[in-house]
Amino acid sequence: MPLSEFTRKLAETKLTEYCERKIPRDVRDQVRLTFKIMRDKVTLIETRLFFRDPFIWTDNPVAQFRLNKDTQQWTLYCMDRNSDGIFMI
Repeated sequence: MPLSEFTRKLAETKLTEYCERKIPRDVRDQVRLTFKIMRDKVTLIETRLFFRDPFIWTDNPVAQFRLNKDTQQWTLYCMDRNSDGIFMI
């Protein structure tokens, strides 16, 4: 089930502020921090220039937040880069 409009706007505001704070302005031409919202999941994504082609940006999911509609609580998952999966923190 998709996030409510209020919850979606709140998540967008908080994560936009977080992403702006985490990446210094002087390196944003090399690395960016963004997010994507799909239904009840919000994925935090690190985007970097591809080392073999500086004109291509690559996305690497870092973490995912999932909202439990019944309890109205978020669960944080982080990416396991060794197995390309996610696990709960």
